[in-house]
Amino acid sequence: MGSAVRVLAEATPATRDRYVDLLRVGSLAVVVLGHWMMAAVTPDGVGNLLAVVPALQPLTWLLQVMPVFFFVGGFSHALSYRSLLSKRPQGSADSDSAASADSVYAAFLRARLQRLLRPTTVFVLVWGVVALLVQLLRGGAGLTGVTLRLVTQPLWFIGIYLAMVAFTPPLLRLHERYGWGAFAGLAGAAAAVDVLRFAAGVPYVEFLNFAFVWLAVHQLGFLRADGRLGTGRAAGTGSASGTGSASVSGAGSAPGAGLRALRPLRVPALLAGGGLVGAVALVAAGPYPLSMVGMPGEKVSNMAPPTLALLAHGLWLVGAVELLRDPAARLLARPRAWRTVVAANGVAMTAFLWHLTAMLGVYGALLALDVPLPEPATAAWWAQTPLRLAAAAVLTAALVAAFRTFEHPAPPSATTPAPGSGPLAAVGATLCLLGVLGLSMVGLGGLLEGRTALLIAVPVSAPAAVAMTLGGWLLVERAGRGAAR
Repeated sequence: MGSAVRVLAEATPATRDRYVDLLRVGSLAVVVLGHWMMAAVTPDGVGNLLAVVPALQPLTWLLQVMPVFFFVGGFSHALSYRSLLSKRPQGSADSDSAASADSVYAAFLRARLQRLLRPTTVFVLVWGVVALLVQLLRGGAGLTGVTLRLVTQPLWFIGIYLAMVAFTPPLLRLHERYGWGAFAGLAGAAAAVDVLRFAAGVPYVEFLNFAFVWLAVHQLGFLRADGRLGTGRAAGTGSASGTGSASVSGAGSAPGAGLRALRPLRVPALLAGGGLVGAVALVAAGPYPLSMVGMPGEKVSNMAPPTLALLAHGLWLVGAVELLRDPAARLLARPRAWRTVVAANGVAMTAFLWHLTAMLGVYGALLALDVPLPEPATAAWWAQTPLRLAAAAVLTAALVAAFRTFEHPAPPSATTPAPGSGPLAAVGATLCLLGVLGLSMVGLGGLLEGRTALLIAVPVSAPAAVAMTLGGWLLVERAGRGAAR
C-alpha cells in the first residue's frame, strides 16, 4: 500500500486543491474521535457523556464538523459533474443536448454511488449475518443488543450524502444562475421551516430541514468551486495551493499590497463571524439547545431534524476552515504530509463505517475479561480513556485492513448511458436514500421479530431497507452503464 500511495501522491496534478482532501479526511476523523469520546458505556447500555457532564456541551461547537464534510462534498460534486458535462458529445439540437445531459446525470450518479455503496453494502451484509446468528443463538441481550441497534446509526450520514449527490445537477444549475441567491433561498427556506415549527406549531414541517439545512451547506461548496468565497482561485483555473496570494505581502511589495492580500479573507471572515454570532443569538434567545449534536431525551435537537441554529453553526465552521486554507496549503506542499492525506482518504469511508464496531468491540472485550468499567466521567473513567481510544484505533485499523479493498474506485465503465436513463437513475438513487436512512433508524436488532421503525410515516424493517438499497443500486448501475461504445 505504501508504494501505491507514494505513486498517487507524486502523480497529483499541480491544480488539485489538496486542502479539500485534508478537510474531507479531517472532518471524518473528528467525527470518529467524537463518537469514541462521547460513548458512556456501562454493562447495561450506552449513554452520552455530554448528558452526564452538560458542561462539555460547548465543545460540540468545535467537534460537530459534519457541515464541513458536506461543504467539501458540494465542491467535489460541482467539479465532478462539470467534468462529465465537458466530455459529453455536443448535439446540434436542443433535444440532443437534453438527452446528453440526462445520460451524464446517470453516469454521475453511478460513479458517486459506487464509492459510497460498495463499502456500505459489505458493512451491512457482514453485520446482517452477525445479527442473524446472534438472534438464532438466542443472544441479543445487554450490550450485544445495544450494539445491533447502534452500529447502523452513522448510516444517516450516507443517506444525506446520497441526497446531495442526487440533487447536485439541479442545484448546480440554480447556483450558476443565481449564485449566492440560490444559497440564500435554501437558508431562507430553513428559517421559514423553523418559524412554522416553533411559532406556528405546524406538525412535521421540521423534517423539511433535513433537505434545506444540509443542501444550503452543500451549496456553499458550489460557491467555493467558483471562487466566490474569496479564498484562492476558482477551481480548475490554476493552482489552488494558496501560495501565490501569500507572496504578495513580502518585503518590498507595493504600498497597499498587504491589504490586497487580506481581501480574499473577507468573505470567510464574514461567514465565520456572522455564523458564530447568529448561532449564539439563536441558542441564547431561541428554542434551540446548546449542544450541536443530538442528546438523549431532549425535546428539541439541533441535529434531528437540523435547525437554523445548526445552519448558522455550519456557516461559522465553513468560514473558519477557509481562513486556515493558506497555512494548510503550505503544509500540504510537503511530500510526507500529502502522502499521509492521500493514504487516509483512501480508507476514510471504511474507517467511518467500522469505527463504532471497533469501539463497542473494545468494551465487549473488557466485559468478557471481567475488567470493571468505571462510572462515566469519574477520575477512573478518564484515566482509562486513553487506553480505550488506543485499543479502538488498533481494532479500527485491523477492520480497515480487512475491508479497505471495497473502497477502491471501480474501473471506468466502457459503456455510455443511454438517452433517457436519468429518470431511472433518479428512482434508483431515491430507493438507495430511503433504504440507507431506514436502516440507520431501525438497526439490526429484532430481525426475527420483524422490528420496524417509522420512515416518513411508513414502518420499515431492516430486510426491507436492505432490499430497497440494493434494488436502488441495481437501477443506478443499469442506468449508468447503458450500451457499449
